[in-house]
Amino acid sequence: MWQGPEEGDSAFSDPHAWQRQVTAFNEQYQALMQEAFNRLWPSEAGASVYADIQENLRIGADAMIVNAPAVYTVQMRLAQDQWRVWQNALREIMGEQVPPVIEPRPEDRRFRDDAWHSHPFYRFILQHYLLFVRAIEELLASLDGLPPHVRHQLEFYARQYVNALAPSNFVSTNPEVVRKTLETRGQNLVEGLRRLREDLDNSAEGLNVAMTDRSAFRLGDNIAITPGDVVFENDVMQLIQYHPTTDKVFKTPLLIVPPWINKYYILDLRSDNSMVKWLVEQGHTVFMISWRNPGPEQRHLTWADYMQSGPIAAMAAIEQACGEKSVNLLSYCIGGTLAATTVAYLTSTRRGRKVRSVTYMATLLDFSDPGEIGVFLSEPVLAGIERQLARDGYLDGRVMAFSFNLLRENDLFWSFYISNYLKGETPPTFDLLYWNSDGTNLPAGTHGWYLRHMYRENRLIEPGGIELDGVRIDLRKVSTPSYFVATRDDHIAKWRTCYLGARLPKGPRTFVLGGAGHIAGIVNAPTRQKYGYWTRDEMPDDPDAWFEGTEYREGSWWPHWQAWMTDNRYADPDKTVAARHPGDGELPPIEPAPGRYVRQTIPEVLSGTAPEDSDLS
Repeated sequence: MWQGPEEGDSAFSDPHAWQRQVTAFNEQYQALMQEAFNRLWPSEAGASVYADIQENLRIGADAMIVNAPAVYTVQMRLAQDQWRVWQNALREIMGEQVPPVIEPRPEDRRFRDDAWHSHPFYRFILQHYLLFVRAIEELLASLDGLPPHVRHQLEFYARQYVNALAPSNFVSTNPEVVRKTLETRGQNLVEGLRRLREDLDNSAEGLNVAMTDRSAFRLGDNIAITPGDVVFENDVMQLIQYHPTTDKVFKTPLLIVPPWINKYYILDLRSDNSMVKWLVEQGHTVFMISWRNPGPEQRHLTWADYMQSGPIAAMAAIEQACGEKSVNLLSYCIGGTLAATTVAYLTSTRRGRKVRSVTYMATLLDFSDPGEIGVFLSEPVLAGIERQLARDGYLDGRVMAFSFNLLRENDLFWSFYISNYLKGETPPTFDLLYWNSDGTNLPAGTHGWYLRHMYRENRLIEPGGIELDGVRIDLRKVSTPSYFVATRDDHIAKWRTCYLGARLPKGPRTFVLGGAGHIAGIVNAPTRQKYGYWTRDEMPDDPDAWFEGTEYREGSWWPHWQAWMTDNRYADPDKTVAARHPGDGELPPIEPAPGRYVRQTIPEVLSGTAPEDSDLS
């Protein structure tokens, strides 16, 4: 077992240095405790989550009583395996080589350091932890009679609990942290507490761990870099028109509708992975909606407002800029859900021809299986969210980010917790993680309605289930050609659920399944030759039946989409015009891309210092 350094170890050669570090650590700790005390009382939404956890645990406890024999079996196996670990430890002391009772899963990156497997102390605590995790999983699996949604809730909360208790998350039981502490004489802990306090200051509820060095990025400089100009704006969005790079362009412009949860530049990060840049190079006249970051003043914005002031207003502006009465739509995530309701609304008001084609990237139209985010949308939790929205007028985007990070807690929370706070390391420079932490607020009038009408009640799949500006819409009446792309490992918009939504419109439909997840599978530039995708012309009822008949193709799905556009003449190679530049039509440029709205940060919006009117070009 690890005994610590010897008295003459160089780490202790300067006791005064240690004393200084202890003093600095204590100062940071006191400040941190004060910050934690200030956050003692949860919000309405947070309190409703805690109450939901308690209720599900109560139901689980009742199920354990009913399933007592199965619970006893799990307990006995755990006790026997724990005794084997103790016996093996004694045998190792006697010099024997003993195989482990249990090992971490190969994909578990938390325990890759050699000390977890070679050092008796760390191997001992790791095996006890893994046995505990396995027992919890077996216990939940053994409980018969649980309602499916309760089982799902319990599995999620149990996973959060056991992953929080991992020995890798604590100073004295993580070998990498112990080595770092000795090497730096504890400076890593002092620095880690400082970083933790900074992150608490930048969090709304929960803890938003810094994932990247934010000082390394500047919008319009090294991210959101494709040249263009804002040519139209209203209280909800700015419209960017990008500069052409080809002499000729397709006659029909392309309008991108991004999500307003996070910002548009996920599609325009760097030149080597920018979808916007690639689309411009293919000959499209590209327009991008850049949503405003809302605050309490925008509390009454509705889904219909986003539709009217977003895609519909953008189409009218594009007609002024280019003289074209129709567009091709390209949409992403919740932006795709908005695009679908917009096309359905236009169809019901006899204006469906304004959209020649519509593309949905990682978009849910059918919300029958919302994935793990559904854990936060039980009726009691949703009621708490609605009460908080009514009180504040918005949902702080940092709360949403924290919730989404918990869906992949080891990758998006605990790994950064260890590196930032226990090791005291500076987060890496990574554009995708910068975008991920550059969040947006969500207005009360839109967000609560969206969660209840779509996620909770799944009304969008019902004919007339959604009413917008007095018009009941029906996706089954939409004849606009559609291209759907989902991703195989998406935990936010599960591909099978995306497939069910793709079968709703009556017009020509194409479904493509990309590799990877919600971001990497969509932002998959052809130059990288990564992930691949699956295609099939037919769309049977069952998504698994569809997949069985697919053809796998290497590389990015982007060229496949471009071929779909040109082969079907939605972007007609035989009908091209001279390249269009911002300002050529009736809309003069307002400011260079990326514009003011995308620069608005959550703290600036909430403090009233957001760059709404200042010239930041």
